[in-house]
Amino acid sequence: MDYRVNDIDRVIKNAINVMEESKYQIFEIAESAREELLKISRELESVMKETAETIDKVDQLELDYRRARIRLTEVSKDFIRYKEADIKSAYETATQLQLDLMVFREKEAYLKARRDDLQKRVKNVELSIERAETISSQINVVLDYLSGDLNQVTRILESAKNRQLIGLKIILAQEEERKRIAREIHDGPAQSLANLVLRTEIAERMLAKQEFRLVQDELIDLKRQVRKGLEEIRKIIFNLRPMALDDLGLVPTLRKYVQDFEEKTRIRTLFETVGREIRLPSAMEAGIYRLVQEAYTNAMKHADPTFVSLEITYQPDRVKIVVHDNGAGFHADLIEAKAKDSSHFGLIGMRERVELLEGRMEIESTIGEGTKIAIHIPVNAEQRKE
Repeated sequence: MDYRVNDIDRVIKNAINVMEESKYQIFEIAESAREELLKISRELESVMKETAETIDKVDQLELDYRRARIRLTEVSKDFIRYKEADIKSAYETATQLQLDLMVFREKEAYLKARRDDLQKRVKNVELSIERAETISSQINVVLDYLSGDLNQVTRILESAKNRQLIGLKIILAQEEERKRIAREIHDGPAQSLANLVLRTEIAERMLAKQEFRLVQDELIDLKRQVRKGLEEIRKIIFNLRPMALDDLGLVPTLRKYVQDFEEKTRIRTLFETVGREIRLPSAMEAGIYRLVQEAYTNAMKHADPTFVSLEITYQPDRVKIVVHDNGAGFHADLIEAKAKDSSHFGLIGMRERVELLEGRMEIESTIGEGTKIAIHIPVNAEQRKE
């Protein structure tokens, strides 16, 4: 027994050393990405400033060129008042302004393309930093577990009730973080974007009167992008935490989700409940909602069904969730072997989420006949009181 403990201890120490090294490497990657982000941001700021100046210059050149052409027309028609030298001067001025206008329009197009490219690079680098920080955080969590008292962890894991409590606390922490982010996005970027849309509409009307077509087109494009961003942020807010889950409960929220799913995908749906509905702990309701959401998303992406049904059964000691589709189906016994396959990754994630709730998931699927996913989540009296 001592020999096995020593082996386990050695394996854990080796794993800790590897993770510590990986953590340092991830930190270096994140720092390098931050330096690159700072460099790109500075360049983007410079390009945006130069773009604005060039747009102003193009506007001014267009105005000057129109005036020069009017002047050239005037002197060309009146040979009494104007001499040949005046006509030549007006012609040269108009020609030079035309050339300058062409050059600055090319410069404007180049700067806009450069600006768009830099904005995409900034977004990609920010995403890389976020992923690196997420991985680093996950490694810290694993290191905390591995560095702790193995005997104590074993004793905790021997208790089914405590294991489920750990899962509920993890889910609750995740959902609290989602609610915080949802509030911040709603109070910050969403309000700012709405204000930007209003201001661009006002600017568009003002510019239309002065016939600055290029600037007007730019503002119209800006308004379109801002509206698109606002729509995406609102979707993010809903996906992070459906407000109805806290206010109305699990069943009404799922009923609304199923209805929205049918309207969006044109896939027929059916939602039924069996037994007397009871309110579950907030974390458990959130976990069940995410499971159903993942099941429907998987069916839409990979099964190509025409019908998806959801049935929730409330029993004295458990909640049963059944999602059934009539899609393409697959070999259910090969899921674990294909865990790295993107088409099965969602089911693996669902299984892990079910295990956090100390539940079990059963999958029945046949090629060409669809898939049935049954999830059993245990519920005890203490959880109902929370």
